[in-house]
Amino acid sequence: MKCLSIMCGTLLLGALIAPAQQGLTLQVQLRYTGSGTVDETHKIFVALWDSPGFTNNGGPPVAVKSATSKNGVVTFSGVQKVPAYVSAAYDPTGQWDGQSGPPPSGASLGMYSTAPPKPDPIEITPGKIAKVTITFEDTRKVP
Repeated sequence: MKCLSIMCGTLLLGALIAPAQQGLTLQVQLRYTGSGTVDETHKIFVALWDSPGFTNNGGPPVAVKSATSKNGVVTFSGVQKVPAYVSAAYDPTGQWDGQSGPPPSGASLGMYSTAPPKPDPIEITPGKIAKVTITFEDTRKVP
């Protein structure tokens, strides 16, 4: 009986943990219409954030992915916290790796937002891929 209780408890615990471990996936479509050339050297970096406060404090993002075309797509798997937020930066220098500090001077910036500079939250449903688009050009740049 004790063994049966332990097995049932283990199964119940597994059932409770499974949804929390289920991967949340976010796909970001980029539409950069600026004048810069996007390629293997001059990438667009997309940052995943777990709060809208990134616009104020600039802390480190949860994850960073890169695209090598103006209409690239990046996918974040295993997103841990929702809502999520995303921003994008085009590297005109070809020297930035997207992870070591903020974007360089002259980098074009974008974010998923209907009213910049306030980012829009992205809800992600377990088992489904959330898809958003960031459209940006050269109007907003790092000074």
